[in-house]
Amino acid sequence: MNSSLALKIILGLSVAGMLFSGYLSYTELFLNKCLMGCTSVGKVPACVYGFIMYLVVFVIALLGVLDS
Repeated sequence: MNSSLALKIILGLSVAGMLFSGYLSYTELFLNKCLMGCTSVGKVPACVYGFIMYLVVFVIALLGVLDS
């Protein structure tokens, strides 16, 4: 597998992760519903940290895809 294909796969997985964690974050922050085990780190729900992590992975993978 070449690096371009691997970056595209990572890009797709990060989009799926952003959609899922974004949906969980939205429902917990704006609808005040807990769809899955709700844990918080400080006062911020854990799913928000997941969204930020997937966003960082998305940006890095996108920069890699655009560079190659």
